[in-house]
Amino acid sequence: MTFFSNMMNKRRFWPHLAAWLPGLWLVWAWQSGNLGINPIQAATQFSGRTALTILAFSLACTPLNTLFGWRFVLPWRRPLGLYAFVWATVHLLFFVWVDYGLDWAALHLDVGSKPYVWVGALAMIVLVALALTSHRWWMVRLGRRWKALHRLVYPAALLVLVHYFWVVKGNFLGLSGDVGRPLGYTAVIVLLLVLRVSAVRRKIAHLRGRGLRLWRGITRRNDTLHRVS
Repeated sequence: MTFFSNMMNKRRFWPHLAAWLPGLWLVWAWQSGNLGINPIQAATQFSGRTALTILAFSLACTPLNTLFGWRFVLPWRRPLGLYAFVWATVHLLFFVWVDYGLDWAALHLDVGSKPYVWVGALAMIVLVALALTSHRWWMVRLGRRWKALHRLVYPAALLVLVHYFWVVKGNFLGLSGDVGRPLGYTAVIVLLLVLRVSAVRRKIAHLRGRGLRLWRGITRRNDTLHRVS
């Protein structure tokens, strides 16, 4: 009961909505046959993109607070991070279970010709570690090491991007192949990582503080002129 009340608690509702809506759409599209001629491949790719999108939303929470002072988004980081892991798990299950039918022999033979699988597996291992240690108990138990561990989300995001480029058979250096979406995700993720650099955050906070002081000064001046007139 507490879980659902927290879900519906004003702003806490939005990260849950962002994670569940794609799932509802995927179930509808799968049942109604709206995933094209290769529904398994479409569902696998969709779940992977959704995992990456939600991971990007999770990484965006701190920069949004830095840029605009939106402290209300900070509690969204944990649920969004966990939902990114859930969607990554769905992506993995579509690949291993639905596509290969848990045929480990066939999977072993095929994986050798698909190096992107190993990159994705490495990213998944990191996400598993982060999900398992996301509870406050682990935060207290690990202390400073908890923060160091959870900074691995950044290299994990970069691994996911490499995995994505390889999956769509794009050539990152030559910009050939279907690289439009991967490039878009890369631009967003890199920007979010830059905004998390301490020096950049301090500079933005300084500029935002000056802007707020300037705005308050203009507002007070306008109020004074309005009262005089």
